[in-house]
Parts: sequence; structure tokens; C-alpha cells
Amino acid sequence: MESEKYSWQGYLRQDGRCGIRNHILVIYTVKCSEFVARKIVENSDDPDVELIGFDGCTDNQYAVNLLISMIRHPNVGAVLAVGLGCEYIQPEWLADIARKEGKPSEWLFIQNEGGTLNAVKKGLDWVGKAKKMLLQVPRVPMGVQDLVIGAECGGSDYTSGLAGNVVVGRLYDRLVDLGGTAIFEEIVEAIGLDHLLIQRAVDERAREELRYTYDKALDYCKSVQQYSVSPGNFAGGLSTIEEKSMGALIKSGTRPIQGVLKVSGSAKRRGLWLLDSTPDPYFMQFGITNPNDNEGLMDLISCGAHIVLLVTGRGNVVGSAVGPCIKITGNHSTFQRMRDDMDFDASPILSGEMSQEEMAEELLRTIIGVASGEKTKSEEMGHKEYFIPYKYQEKEVRC
Repeated sequence: MESEKYSWQGYLRQDGRCGIRNHILVIYTVKCSEFVARKIVENSDDPDVELIGFDGCTDNQYAVNLLISMIRHPNVGAVLAVGLGCEYIQPEWLADIARKEGKPSEWLFIQNEGGTLNAVKKGLDWVGKAKKMLLQVPRVPMGVQDLVIGAECGGSDYTSGLAGNVVVGRLYDRLVDLGGTAIFEEIVEAIGLDHLLIQRAVDERAREELRYTYDKALDYCKSVQQYSVSPGNFAGGLSTIEEKSMGALIKSGTRPIQGVLKVSGSAKRRGLWLLDSTPDPYFMQFGITNPNDNEGLMDLISCGAHIVLLVTGRGNVVGSAVGPCIKITGNHSTFQRMRDDMDFDASPILSGEMSQEEMAEELLRTIIGVASGEKTKSEEMGHKEYFIPYKYQEKEVRC
């Protein structure tokens, strides 16, 4: 098979999935425990020890589900949950989930440990032990057919719809043809293009899910009196939400859409999927959709994306926790100006130096390199941002 020429060694997990990284994930369960968790990560002085967390003290099932999805993510090998002692999300719950997934885990309450210094010491001691345990994780062959790739836009300009997103769309077609899984999101950036989405549904159920999800997103935009277009987009040469939508949708490629995923959901089969991150009805004002790029990246990773692609014409510097972020621009000036942050220059499409297919093959090689262990620019610099908001979403699409 053609896909067999793209292979590397992955980390085998108990559930049968393979990861491309072997992270120790330190989770804080409330803002009050963030400082201690962050100190544990910083003092470990190890790029494979990463931090995520939720600031809220009260119940939010959306955030709980997202944290659980990160614990179960194949790029995560071990979990330390750090709580203060008063909050709703209990670190012991999270550690128990990790243990059931076959991953080394531990938890602590800062109050029980006697404060900051003792809690940091206990956390660091455990991280040291976890590093040794992770050396025993089996390495197995992994290929393109095992990959889940997520993509979104951020800081779009006129080149995003002409080059950056175009390359991702071609890459997605290639990935799906090779048996992999592709996820695209930003349904609020498909305004006016529902007919283009729905005609690509793989079956009637997918058609119903896409119709419902689009209509809900349009209602949402009306309810908050805001569409997903910014002053920076206008400065970058975009004129309307419809023009931005055309560029955003093209990153999904041309293959049939299998259906709609919710945040923290997982694809039931391989192929192309749309991710819905919009709050569900009755709670539409509770949790703005895509308040920043990192929420979108975390949403994609929560659905199992090993790697996320961020297309940014005007430039962006963020990375992402758990799954590496490859930043792509179709603007050569942006690539030159922000060379230390940008991973991939798609502008040769615009200059005629490379075809779309050639550029997509080049991007696939970049992805294989990252999957094989090469560091992205954000990983090299320690950009591993995350964002988990309060939000309300049901677990399944109700058509």
C-alpha cells in the first residue's frame, strides 16, 4: 500500500491507539492550583512535561469532558492532577480515569500537603518516577492511516483562502485517501456556504447533522450579534464574512463529510469530519464559541488530533498543549518576517513555483517529520498554550 511508505515508531496505548508523543500531563483543576502545577512543570525542566487546566471552581461538564479527553489522548503517557481542595473538579477522579487507561497517575490537594512548597516537591518527586515508568511504553510501527489531523484558521488574510487553506484542503484529500482521519472546524466561518457543506454529506444522517449544525451556528451568530470576522481580517484584505467563509471552508478539501463531532467526541470511523464547537440551544450566551485560537486548537485535540494545523496569513505565535501545532502561512512576507514562529510557507502556490498537489505533498512530509519526533517551531520555543472555557454542549448532535 502507498501509505506504508509513510511510517515511524509510535507509542502504543492500552486502548490500541498510538501516540506521537509520550507526555506527562500536569492538570490543575481550579485557578487556585495553577501556580503549584505550573511550578511543577517548570522545575521538571523537561519539554515532555506539559500543563493544562481549568480555571473554574464550579461545575461545568463541558470542561470536565475536555479534561478527560486530554487524559485519554494517545499523546499522553502519564497524568498528575493538582487541586486546591475546595473545587468541584476532583483531582482524584481524573487520576483514577488515567489509571484505568493504563497510564501512571497521581493526584494531590495543596491544602492536604501543607501549602505550595510541599505540594511542588511532592509533584516533582512523582514526575521523576513517572519519567522512568514511561521508558517502558512499547514502541510500535505507526503510519498515516493511524493519524488524526485537525485544522483551523487564525489571523486570516487574503492569502489564507488562496494558498494556506488550499494546501490544507489538498493535504486533507491526500490524508483521507491514505486511510487517515481529518477534522476541520469553525462552522461559524461557513456562513452562506451551507449548500456546499451539505452536498458533501456521506449519507442522510450526515446531511441532517450538517444542516442542524449550520442552522444552529447561524442562529448563534445572530444571538450574539457578531460574526467571526475581525479588524485584522479586514486589514489583511478580506472584505466580508462570506469571503472569509470561502477561504475557511476550502481547508476541508473535497472528500465526503462523515458527520459532525462534538468537542471531546471521537470519530466513529476514518475519513473527514466537521467539529462543532458552538454552544447548544438554551445556553447560547453561555460560552462564546472560539473566543481565541487556542480554544479551537484544544477542541480539535480533544477529538483525538495528534497534530493540529493553524493557517495564519497575518502570522501567529501560539502553539498547543498535548498535540504539536504546525503553523502555515500563504503570505511569504509573513513567513520571512516571522520565520522563527512559522513552520510552513505555502506561498509558492501563488508565485507559480509549485502546484497545489506538490505543496500538499511537501506539507505531508512536514507532518510525517513531526509525527516521527521532529519539533515544531512552537515546541522548540515552549509555546504550548491552552484554553478551556465554561461552555454548554450536549454530547451528541440532535437533528
